Amino acid sequence: MYSPSAFSFMLINNTIIRVGLSSVLRKPFYSTQAAAVRLIPDNVYPKEKEKHVVTNHLIDNFDRHHNYLRISLTERCNLRCTYCMPEEGVPLTPDSQLLKKDEILRLARLFVSQGVTKIRLTGGEPTVRPDIVELIQNLGELKHHGLQSLAMTSNGIALKRKLPALVQGGLDTLNVSLDTLDPHLFQIMTRRKGFDKVIGAIDEAVRLGMPHVKINTVVMRGVNDQEVLNFAAYTKENPVNVRFIEYMPFDGNKWNRDKLVPFKELIERIEGIYGRLNKLGDGMNDTTKHYQVPGYQGKLGFITSMTEHFCGTCNRLRITADGNIKVCLFGNVEVSLRDMIRQGKTNEELLEVIRAAVKKKKKQHAGMFELASRKNRPMILIGVIKSRTFRSKFNIPLHLLSSTSSLQSHGLRFYSSKSNDVPKLTHTDPHTGEARMVSVTGKVPTKREAKAIGRIILPDQAYSLLKENHIHTLKGNVLTVAQIAGIQAAKATSNLIPLCHPLLLGLIDVRLWLDDEKQSVECESTVQTSGKTGVEMEALTATSVALLTVYDMCKAASKDMIIEGIRVIEKTGGKSGPWKSTI
Repeated sequence: MYSPSAFSFMLINNTIIRVGLSSVLRKPFYSTQAAAVRLIPDNVYPKEKEKHVVTNHLIDNFDRHHNYLRISLTERCNLRCTYCMPEEGVPLTPDSQLLKKDEILRLARLFVSQGVTKIRLTGGEPTVRPDIVELIQNLGELKHHGLQSLAMTSNGIALKRKLPALVQGGLDTLNVSLDTLDPHLFQIMTRRKGFDKVIGAIDEAVRLGMPHVKINTVVMRGVNDQEVLNFAAYTKENPVNVRFIEYMPFDGNKWNRDKLVPFKELIERIEGIYGRLNKLGDGMNDTTKHYQVPGYQGKLGFITSMTEHFCGTCNRLRITADGNIKVCLFGNVEVSLRDMIRQGKTNEELLEVIRAAVKKKKKQHAGMFELASRKNRPMILIGVIKSRTFRSKFNIPLHLLSSTSSLQSHGLRFYSSKSNDVPKLTHTDPHTGEARMVSVTGKVPTKREAKAIGRIILPDQAYSLLKENHIHTLKGNVLTVAQIAGIQAAKATSNLIPLCHPLLLGLIDVRLWLDDEKQSVECESTVQTSGKTGVEMEALTATSVALLTVYDMCKAASKDMIIEGIRVIEKTGGKSGPWKSTI
């Protein structure tokens, strides 16, 4: 037992300092216990820390040691932030397909055994999980087995009352998402009320003596960039780390470069009011550039994902809410650990897949303009498996992969034509074989959507030119011109395909992006209408013409280009209902 006058040691910012226990014991009971968790016998913990090294399973081909794991606990959220998800929301994965508590704990233990020293819990919003306190308590026990930090990112709405129990369970780092200090703007940006609850949660975290309390602020020009000065002032009396995050592209958040405010511009604005900022030291794997207004209690940080990426020191891996491992935030290739767990695979087999995924991690993500043109999940859904998930890219042994039937048993649905449909040609008379337009007069209008994909593969020289000068390649911005051509083509489908009905289209979304591995331009077109007939042809026409436009604009460099794989992958609406390709 320690006497109240004795000295012990506390870990603060990775430095062991000597403190008097009497100062700790003056805090409230739950705060005392939380502080006691951080008391470190000086002859034990350092040796344990030295032994806990990253194994080869978590080291990629660029010698990056992945000791930081982010686990998404849920897709659900009690806010609707504009940069995080589309206004209409997103379809949620059935609960049966999300990771259960014991599955999360098994994966956490496995990763910690391989050298992970930091776990961060994310969402959606982690606090909407009813078992969040119990999860934190179970994960906190891993601090006896090499885990050094247990963190959580929250929007703070339902956090304050849970915080004492979470801190007592081992939570030592809290990131609160807050994009404004104006209650009215808060409601506009989040589409919900609750500003006072968020501020109350931050104050409670500080009161409890949490070692690391951070505010994450996504900065968007013309929306909340004026708030940067308010947050700088906030750090005068509040010992928190306010981190400004450059606006990043995710599906549905309507990203464009005009909304991006580079971090250097933000620093200039702040220094224009507060004078020269003190540059603080950054850790080897920090994503944040740290500064401080002289004399202020808190800190300012800048996360520069778009203008100055930090891929070279990336040590992060992600587990999505439905159990996929994601080695890069901007990557769209994933593999399901959940399926393997539910198939009874051993830890050794899981590690083999994890190792294969880590070894496939690229040196760095694409530039910001290419990121903006690529498909990626909405931020809220670093959790839902996509039909575009290519498991084979991990070179995983076939015996470790699920068959289609097994995937279906785990809730991943594939659609094909109804078995009782009689095969027939659409636009021909069944008796005479003559071409004719299908009558839709008696049909009921419904909302219809179709998606079509395809790609054009380019030889080395043409692809290099396209990649090196992505803005002004050959005749101009190739992908932008191709996108416009695809949109125009969808509108003109009935003029190009003789028996197609003219339709009033409600949405045409044509997306193109570069794929370095295939040396290709990938294209996906989504078309929607409310009408009496489907829009598969409009989606196919958009993809086809977009890829033909890429060919036209690159043919001066090479004519040995291949357009392939143009097909419909999904449709909804109409009498036949939803359908997805099984190819």
